Amino acid sequence: MTRSRGWLGALPLLAFFALVFGIPAAVLVAGALTAGGEPSLANITQSLQGGYLTAMAGSVKLSAVVAVLGAVLGTLLAQAVVTSRSTLLRESVLTASGVLANFGGVPLAFFWIATLGNSGVVSGLVGLPTGALYTFWGLVVVYLYFAVPLMVLVMAPALDGLRPQWREAAANNGATAWHYWRFVALPVLTPAMLGGVVLLFGSAFSAYATANAMVGTVVPLVTLKIASALTGDVLVGHENIALALSLDMVVVAGLVMAVYLPLQRRTSRWLH
Repeated sequence: MTRSRGWLGALPLLAFFALVFGIPAAVLVAGALTAGGEPSLANITQSLQGGYLTAMAGSVKLSAVVAVLGAVLGTLLAQAVVTSRSTLLRESVLTASGVLANFGGVPLAFFWIATLGNSGVVSGLVGLPTGALYTFWGLVVVYLYFAVPLMVLVMAPALDGLRPQWREAAANNGATAWHYWRFVALPVLTPAMLGGVVLLFGSAFSAYATANAMVGTVVPLVTLKIASALTGDVLVGHENIALALSLDMVVVAGLVMAVYLPLQRRTSRWLH
């Protein structure tokens, strides 16, 4: 009876989640699976064809590139910070990473346009090609601005978790630095690194405001397609297709989380 009454305290939280997440999710699924007032898979089918499929592939490609590059650069930076003897450097980098990892949207786009855009300050001084920022790779560079700091925040605790006794034990058994990293450190860090890659992928995959302010429709992305279909700026009467595209994104995000959560649990088991 006591345990049953304990659930009563969670009812307000459950009601809040049902209101904030449950109702929008139900509307999303119902709209995506309805065409002309009748249950249908037409919207789902159309969302996986033509320009919609191109936009989905573009988002996946962009997110994958940002995730891999951000993971490599962020891990190297985290390793440099963790092994540094300067407490000030470590605290400064980690604090800056915490700020920059959440810096996005229109302010981030304006920052890069004002710096490296067609009339940007730096591009005018060094003579960079005009329009280079408004391409696929330009968007990758901008996304790395928040992806690398996010990876630093993920990898710094994992690198801190490597125990000095492991290196000493490896050295006592005749292992070189390469053997230590190859057979001890990297296997332990791999779940955290892969989890970081998945996290960066999801972050880049769901980004909208920065890409919308920078490239518009130049780079096909699924988030921009959804916005166009919902607002009717380009497509009129395609609201349910936008919901179908959103459902496709939910499925991709679900797959991402299905990979991330087991990796996170495995990392916690090894490093804590």
